[in-house]
Amino acid sequence: MTTTGLGLRTAALAGTAMLLLTATASAQQAQQFRCPRVGGDLIFGLEARVPMLDQHVTPAGATRNVTMNIFDTLVTRDENMNPLLNLAQSVDISPDFKVYTFRIREGVTFHNGKTLTSADVLASFQRYQRVGFDRSILDVVDSMATPDANTFVVTLKESRPTFMEAVSSFTVPIVIIPSENANAPAQQLPMVGTGPFQFVEFVADSHIRIRRYENYRPDTRYTGLRGFGGYRQACVDTVTFRMLTEAGARTAALETGEIHGSEDVPTASQRRLAGNPNIRLSRLENFWLHITYPNVSVPPTDNLLVRQAIQAAMNMEEIMEASSDGAYRLNPSFQFPGQAYYTDAGGNLYNQRNQARARELLARSGYRGERVQLLTNREYPSMYNAALVMSEQLKAVGINAELLVLDWPAALQLSTTNAGWNFFFTGWTSVFAQGGAQSLRNLANPANVHKPPNNQTDPEFQQHFNAIASGTTLDERRAAFARAQARAFDQVLAIPMGVMPKVQAVRANVEGFEPYFAVRVSNVSIRP
Repeated sequence: MTTTGLGLRTAALAGTAMLLLTATASAQQAQQFRCPRVGGDLIFGLEARVPMLDQHVTPAGATRNVTMNIFDTLVTRDENMNPLLNLAQSVDISPDFKVYTFRIREGVTFHNGKTLTSADVLASFQRYQRVGFDRSILDVVDSMATPDANTFVVTLKESRPTFMEAVSSFTVPIVIIPSENANAPAQQLPMVGTGPFQFVEFVADSHIRIRRYENYRPDTRYTGLRGFGGYRQACVDTVTFRMLTEAGARTAALETGEIHGSEDVPTASQRRLAGNPNIRLSRLENFWLHITYPNVSVPPTDNLLVRQAIQAAMNMEEIMEASSDGAYRLNPSFQFPGQAYYTDAGGNLYNQRNQARARELLARSGYRGERVQLLTNREYPSMYNAALVMSEQLKAVGINAELLVLDWPAALQLSTTNAGWNFFFTGWTSVFAQGGAQSLRNLANPANVHKPPNNQTDPEFQQHFNAIASGTTLDERRAAFARAQARAFDQVLAIPMGVMPKVQAVRANVEGFEPYFAVRVSNVSIRP
């Protein structure tokens, strides 16, 4: 089956994964999406510090806010989370779902002037195999080849109907880089991509600036933004991402016009800003899963009974109320309700609020008052407040809980090690929204954010996870997801706390801004 570029319609082949079927848009259709005006410096306020810009190696949303305006991918996701061709012009998928042949768009250039070829795509995939955070998505690859400058062929070891879902994931996307940068060490990737904006400067803890790439050619197969793909263009001269980690200061800057947009408007400020004619609010109802996960390599959270006691003690209403000022929904699942893979399997272990059970499990565990360090930060108040409330709930059942508060980049970095913390607090946004196997990938080999010994997750969970990816029919994959989720609850590999919305805002003179799971500045212009 061959699929090509504009607009995405989904087809189920023998109950398999969603595939891309597209048609080409006319130049006349694309014409209407030209910038209404060009020029100016768009200033956008971010709620957290950007830890790094090597998109291959970090799941940080703060990084994605910047880099996905600089880079492109072979395949991405659209607004409905279906796979969408980006730098791929077409893909031919063999009937047995083992050979994926991509034709590369012609006429695309990197920011250094080099023309994109299949050799660059191959080099990008090879670097991702070596250092990529989600490199397990390529474990199924048997070989990759470039028979000519515009063709990239991926041959898999086994049938994998979900391969397009995997390689289109934008949690830690396989951004395409020049082949000469393929050997860049982790965290040292030069910022050279093919996107509508090119990198200018990164001043740590202050700002990042990007500017229009004058030789960028919009993808005229599409008639507007589609996720991180579609018809994209740089309307403003430059974009300055300012790291404004204090919510009050960020909101005040938006109100005074010091910044044009804000990544996050806290619940307490939304009513006031909604009455301001100079500000426009946009709400994403299902934005992120508020989550905490343990370090299972260090005591006492290496003890399953201790983890189960902690899980039993947690009152999610109290945690989520403090985290969100009331803007939340309880959710006993690793999926949003309404998603194809939604299940409440294992949900009986969610929001137990059972102090007696927690004490009984602690007694059986042999717990002797060892410290439980809750790793959090103040830049995301929701994470800090969740840790604060959880610490009090744990103390109430006799657990020696202690907050470890670092700045966001430092907390994120420490969470990648297997020492110095017991629970880490974060939010899963894109990984959660994309559904299916992507929603549980952080708990599977080799990502394993819960840091199991020898970096090998629970074997039963991994077995069910593998079955999601390899299931022939959607029903088979759904059943495997339910089993994997139930096992994750039982083994306390992660504890989902609730679902939170996201409210983003721009000044009224900002045109073309559309909220998403990261800040998209393509097609955005500033009215004088």
